[in-house]
Amino acid sequence: MQIAVLTFDGFNELDSFIAAAILNRMKPHGWKAHITAPTDEVTSMNGVVVRRQKPLAFAAEADAVIIGSGVKTREVAADAGLLSQIGLDPARQLIAAQCSGTLLLARLGLIDGVPACTDLTSKPWVVEAGVDVIDAPFFARGNVATAGGCLASQYLAAWMILRAAGRAAARDAIHYVAPVGEKDAWVERTMGVVQPFVVDELAAE
Repeated sequence: MQIAVLTFDGFNELDSFIAAAILNRMKPHGWKAHITAPTDEVTSMNGVVVRRQKPLAFAAEADAVIIGSGVKTREVAADAGLLSQIGLDPARQLIAAQCSGTLLLARLGLIDGVPACTDLTSKPWVVEAGVDVIDAPFFARGNVATAGGCLASQYLAAWMILRAAGRAAARDAIHYVAPVGEKDAWVERTMGVVQPFVVDELAAE
């Protein structure tokens, strides 16, 4: 399972790094989450400079894609040339977005007529793009999911693992990163949020 974590200039570190770290708990199973960007280096909203692991074109090849948020997402959403380089296929890929990343999904036409989640700051932009924003941390329909809030990264990662590797793998990954003394509660809460959207896959286990 090869995963592109789309990371643009001005990115939110919590979105890209938390999701990538949780997904990379699956390395023993052949998974790898890659920081994927349009330039060799991108600078976060707090000045952290990161060297990309994959170019933007990798998004079209990946088995799954997560679009993180950032302070320059509206600029990315307005750049038709840049958007044209993001080739996504929900028939083949698991696709997820967090916070203002949901705006990019809207611009790419991947959540037409589908409720979506985003953060409170990004909500007006996503609504303006014609999306029905709901007051929830996570929502998925088919192979496309959205989440709202910086710490909702765990939901996107858990959903992807649940969809592609099953319940036990998702629980193990969240259990590993959860705070000591609260692990069981974190696992139950996380699974309780994402499992209702993965009913068919779980029934097949």
